[in-house]
Amino acid sequence: MHIGRTCFKKEIITEFAAPANKKSKKVIIFCSGIPSAPYKDDVLEFWTKKGFWTFFPRYRGTWESGGKFLAQSLECDVFDVIEGMKKRFKDFWGSEVYQVNPQTVVVMGSSFGGPAAILASRDPRVSKAICISPVVDWRAENKSEPLKDLRLFLHQAYGGAYRIDQRNFNKLAKGTFYNPANHIDEIDGRKILIYHAKDDDIVKAKPVIKFAAQTKCKFVLLNKGGHLSSTMLMKKRYCHQVSQFIKNI
Repeated sequence: MHIGRTCFKKEIITEFAAPANKKSKKVIIFCSGIPSAPYKDDVLEFWTKKGFWTFFPRYRGTWESGGKFLAQSLECDVFDVIEGMKKRFKDFWGSEVYQVNPQTVVVMGSSFGGPAAILASRDPRVSKAICISPVVDWRAENKSEPLKDLRLFLHQAYGGAYRIDQRNFNKLAKGTFYNPANHIDEIDGRKILIYHAKDDDIVKAKPVIKFAAQTKCKFVLLNKGGHLSSTMLMKKRYCHQVSQFIKNI
């Protein structure tokens, strides 16, 4: 399957795949965790074969995209992708031009990208949010992996792949920026499906369990699995659950 590459808003480099029926109005946007290698071809192909347009944007300020990371809340990048696909966009690998007018938009976010999916769900353009091991409250900091250590690791291990100012990164710990727990009253739990594992040592389960109860979202708590990734949704059991959840719109 061909994985295309385009750019939205002159900054957001995005990989995408077109379904066999290019008139499809179903879209999935993937929001990855960090740090991670920018590769989701297998997941894109899997869901594209099920009739979805699939998009995998690089957040502003990361990898090939322009801008500064966390200069704005990451769901803003999601919204720019949604609006960008409605216009004509070109595949940089060739000359083909595409345009999508979505009726169903699903945002799949894992780990650090989980808040992007949850916060994007507040927008009427977003039909459903699927979250895998999402961060739901930056104030519930994991003592084994504090935020200050994460920023240092990004700088030392990934160089210019994550271009972030200390001031922007510090906004996370305050709990008022890019933080689902700060928007409980604005979130419609009926639009959200969360997968989490009890033995996740990266994003602890306790805050997520509390968040799920507060929002009354659909919540699947696994006994084991560690820090889950979006590849789990390619397994028959979870694929069926997600497909049924998406259909119920």
